[in-house]
Amino acid sequence: MHDSKHEVLQLDITGLPQAWISIEQAAAHVARRSVAWSLGEAPLAVLRGGLSLRSGRQSVLEVPAILALSGRSRLNLFDLAPCFNKAKLIRRDRQTCAYCGDSQEARTLTVDHILPASRGGGLNWMNTVAACRACNARKADRTPDEAGMPLLFTPYVPSRFEDFLLKGRRIRADVHDWLAARLPKESRLS
Repeated sequence: MHDSKHEVLQLDITGLPQAWISIEQAAAHVARRSVAWSLGEAPLAVLRGGLSLRSGRQSVLEVPAILALSGRSRLNLFDLAPCFNKAKLIRRDRQTCAYCGDSQEARTLTVDHILPASRGGGLNWMNTVAACRACNARKADRTPDEAGMPLLFTPYVPSRFEDFLLKGRRIRADVHDWLAARLPKESRLS
């Protein structure tokens, strides 16, 4: 059994998300016995190997949906801000225009700079929101105050757990629920 649609959520030993990894990478961690603990309702994959000459039994390796690696984390995740991209921003804003509140398909929304780029506004989590094309054109090269278009919600930098949900992977329900249970109270993703 092999579920190639999904990836394994790799955590550090404390339970902080590190990366989405392939089933093959996760199997290597399991085989090397570098997994401290794992979670998931059922194995994401069951890999079968050769037969043991001694026992005559086939080797079986179960790959969990969530695994935590032994040892210290190589990254200080509190120093890392989630990478910004348009798709994650639009998911953060729940596919809703920050000016008129209209929900639309992701492909029809744009990224609007709150402080326009032409005036030094950066392309980052705190200076951008999802906007429909009409509102983005109406606001033009002005701030929301100058355009008389107040924001309906405040931009924010996603938490580590939100970032893993925003990446748009095909996430198995039990893994999604595990991540969602760790979202900040104020998260728009819950």
